[in-house]
Order: sequence, then structure tokens, then C-alpha cells
Amino acid sequence: MDPKVAIVTGASRGIGQGIAYQLAKIGWQVAINDISPVEKQAETLAMVREAGSDGITVQGDVTKAADREALNQAVLEKYGRIDMLVNNAGIGPRVRMDMMKMSEESMREVLEVNLYGTFFLSQLTANNMMKLIADGKMEKARIVNISSISAYTSSTSRAEYCVSKAAVSMMTKLFADRLAEEKINVYEIRPGIIKTPLTEIVSEKYDRLIAEGVTPIKRWGYPEDIGLAIAAVASDYFPFSTGQVFNVDGGFHIQRL
Repeated sequence: MDPKVAIVTGASRGIGQGIAYQLAKIGWQVAINDISPVEKQAETLAMVREAGSDGITVQGDVTKAADREALNQAVLEKYGRIDMLVNNAGIGPRVRMDMMKMSEESMREVLEVNLYGTFFLSQLTANNMMKLIADGKMEKARIVNISSISAYTSSTSRAEYCVSKAAVSMMTKLFADRLAEEKINVYEIRPGIIKTPLTEIVSEKYDRLIAEGVTPIKRWGYPEDIGLAIAAVASDYFPFSTGQVFNVDGGFHIQRL
């Protein structure tokens, strides 16, 4: 059988890189997508190959329709199939700011990437997946959205991000509902405090919170923790689940007294 193929957006570093690596370890081919030049994606591709698999790098901006189309076409031309889309690309505000002073431009920029780009890449890719399934080239497919504990946790200095991730949660439900009859299951992964370049600027704050017990599991999360959750979905361990949220957060979501 042909190896299965996943598109992972925002895969040049951090969580996306961890996802690509774990998928490669279970034998998946990985299309590494990022807005950064392909040279910056080379490290992820090397890790994929080190794990015993292979892939391609595709530069592209998920907010641009032409780039979304080019990404899908590059994968289809190379592999002839798209078994999974992992919507990992995302940004936070350029400057953390009191929501009462936040600019309209900042809100628009974050939503453009985290919501609009994610939604319309999912729409396009799902339509291609449906054709592949109808043509007998695949039996089924999966879409996984990387959300955040910020989907339900207030952070008034980055309201844009919280709003965008809450919207991604509803997007997951909508696509899960619509695509179930098309043999495409949709899932949401909610990372907690993960050690990535995006959290470096607040590492001291999170070190303190973790030490104080903000999470029952008292450690940082790592990109490979998210990658392992994606690998479980890719391994078809949840065939009778769709629209499901998987918390990968050290237990942060548990309400405690």
C-alpha cells in the first residue's frame, strides 16, 4: 500500500515540527508547509528523514487562496493523496496589550491566520479528500485542528488569540458534522503550556505558574507531546469519534478546589 500522507501547516518549528516528526516515526509521508522560506523548513524535513520517512517542503501563506491551492496541488502531484490535514499554523498578537486598547488591525491579523486561513484550507482540502475517497484512492481521511487552552481560558492581554481559538473550536464541530457522512473525521487538539519559540518571551511566568501547580502534571509540555496525540489519530485509534477535543495540557482543564 502507498504510504499515507499528511499536510502539516506551520511545520518549520515548534509544535508543527514535533507533529511532523512523530508522524514520520509511524511511517507517514509529511508535506511540511510554512510561510517561512523552504530553507527554514529544512530542519523539519531532516528530522522526518531521520525518523525513517520522507516528505516535501511547500512554502505558502494559509491566508492566501492561491497558496492554499498550490499546497494542495503540490501534495497531489507528488503523492496522489491527502490522508490528513493538520491545521497547526497560527499566530498571536505582535504585542500583548490590554484588550481595551487593542487595535482592530491586530484582531484582523490574528483572525486572518488562525481562523480564516484554517477554515478555507480545511474547506479546500476536504473537497479534495472527498474526491479521492469517491474515486477509490483512499478509504477515509482526517482533519485535525490545533487549538489551545485559550479557546476557553481568558487572557485579556491577548484577546485576539483567545477569540480566534474559540472560533477554531466551533469550526471543528461544524466540519465534523458536515464531513462525517463523507468518511472524514475531524478532531481538535488543545495544547496547554508548551515549550516553543512562541512561549519563550513568557517562560519565567510559566515556570512560576507550573511550580505553583497551575497544572497537575508539573512540567512544561513539549512539541512531541502534541505530536504523539496526532500520531494516535493518524493510527486510527479513534474511528468512532469525530468532533472530539483532546486536551494535551498536563491536566490544566481540570477544575480544582
